Amino acid sequence: MQELKEYPKSLEGSKSLLAKYLTKEIFQELKDKVTSNGFTLTQAINSGVQNPDSGIGAYVGDEESYEVFASLFDPIIEEYHGFKKEDKHKSNLNPDDLNAPNPDPKGEYILSTRIRVGRNVKNIPLGPAISDEQRDSVEKDVSDVLSSFKNNLGGKYYPLNNMSEEDSKSLIKDHFLFKAGDRFLETAGLNKNWPNSRGIFHNNEKTFLVWVNEEDELRIISMQEGGDIKEVFTRLTIAIDALSKKVEFAYNEHLGYITSCPTNLGTAMRASVHIKLPNLGNSMDEFKSIADKYNVQIRGIHGEHSASEGGIYDISNKRRLGVSEVECVQDMYDGVVALIKREKELA
Repeated sequence: MQELKEYPKSLEGSKSLLAKYLTKEIFQELKDKVTSNGFTLTQAINSGVQNPDSGIGAYVGDEESYEVFASLFDPIIEEYHGFKKEDKHKSNLNPDDLNAPNPDPKGEYILSTRIRVGRNVKNIPLGPAISDEQRDSVEKDVSDVLSSFKNNLGGKYYPLNNMSEEDSKSLIKDHFLFKAGDRFLETAGLNKNWPNSRGIFHNNEKTFLVWVNEEDELRIISMQEGGDIKEVFTRLTIAIDALSKKVEFAYNEHLGYITSCPTNLGTAMRASVHIKLPNLGNSMDEFKSIADKYNVQIRGIHGEHSASEGGIYDISNKRRLGVSEVECVQDMYDGVVALIKREKELA
């Protein structure tokens, strides 16, 4: 990648947060700066430069990037998360603090619940800057830890570059297999040396899953059918605790858990349900009004930028930074309770 010497013309007219906050003056201030891992401004902004239709458009290669390129990332973080550079993050992974009895015990509305967090290994560059050798080391260390898990977390690790056709078909059927990232992640440098040093672990019950070296070095996922949100969260916290005893995660008191995309900072958590809300789907203004009140996002059944099918939506927490994990899940839970109540009234 050739280092940019001049302000990129493709950002003129772009609506991304990168275009909003990378002024020509900030570009001149930052263009020659480099982190101790050799990560540059050109690498940080390449995704947004190549894809002017980005929402954010900037990624980091290491924790240090958030300091070295602070005059770009601080305002992006403040606008996206409402979080100022003097603010401190807080973490709380205690499921006893979550008030979430099953909001749909008869299974009339909630099809499934899924909670995931992103994690990256302390003192290792993030995906856009990691070397092939470092990525390989992360995979080996993490897969060794996962393969030692027993009981409800016990299962098998599947490396992407050495997978049987039978395993591949099974993982596709379960919607567990991840592919190379889209054009935004490709131009951020997150698809390098694909599919080497990447893989999937899942437990025997298929309720606990870890993606290794996808967008983050670890995506830790807990899921199951139905609406027992607390059970899903509890399993996730047990898994995170078990992993963190063997792998130290990148974390600081300002930004929380460090991720390559600034939107995931803080808890790096997405707590979601797939839920049937056909009546609210016909009243989108009211649907969005309730979602905004409870700080939740509405997505289609296949995630971001997808449409609903059969009145089924993906509802997830909106806030991630400056709120704890318990608060993220409580947001989602309270929003779901309110949405189900209104759906019943409209029926």
